[in-house]
Amino acid sequence: MKHLGTRTITTERLVLRKFTMDDAQAMYDNWASDHEVTKYLTKPRHESIEDTRTVLTDWLSQYEDDGYYQWAIVFKEYGDEPVGNFVVAYKDDRIKMVHVGYCLGKRWWNMGITSEALQAVIDFFFREVRVNRIEARFDPRNPNSGKVMTRCGMSYEGTRREADMSNLGLSDSVMYAILARDYPLAPN
Repeated sequence: MKHLGTRTITTERLVLRKFTMDDAQAMYDNWASDHEVTKYLTKPRHESIEDTRTVLTDWLSQYEDDGYYQWAIVFKEYGDEPVGNFVVAYKDDRIKMVHVGYCLGKRWWNMGITSEALQAVIDFFFREVRVNRIEARFDPRNPNSGKVMTRCGMSYEGTRREADMSNLGLSDSVMYAILARDYPLAPN
C-alpha cells in the first residue's frame, strides 16, 4: 500500500475533507449526540460538546500520520458544514486491507450521500493507495448500512454471531468486502 493520509476527495455533491476544531458544534449537533444515529455504533454517543472536542483533538493530532484516514462528509448544498464522518477503523498493511466505517446525520438519510461517499472512498483506496481489500461491518438491526455496501459493489461474506458490541449492547456483526480484482477501475 502507498499510504497518502486523509486527502480531500470531491464528488458531484460531496467534499470529504479533514476535520477542524471549528467542526465541533456541527458534529455534535448533526450526529454525535443523536441517540438514533449512534445506537448501532461501537463508539458512545456524545453527552456534551466537550466530548466532541475531545474526540476531534485526538483525530486532529493523528492527521500527520500518512496511514491515518478520517474524513468529514460535507454535503456541498449545505456549505462547508460536516453532516457525517468516514473513517478507516483499522488496517492491515501486510494484506493491504482497510476496514472502513461511516456515520451520517439522520437529516441527510435516504439521499444517497453515504453511498456516494463510500464509492469515492473505495475508488481512492483502490486507485491511489493500492489496497487489495476494503471491508466493513454493520449491526444487522441496521440493514440500510448493508444496502449502502451492496450498492457500492461490496459482497456479503458472513455474519459473526454476537461478535460485536454496539450502543444497544451485544450484537451480531455482518461483514461485507470488495477486492481490487473485483473493482473495474483498480490498476493492475
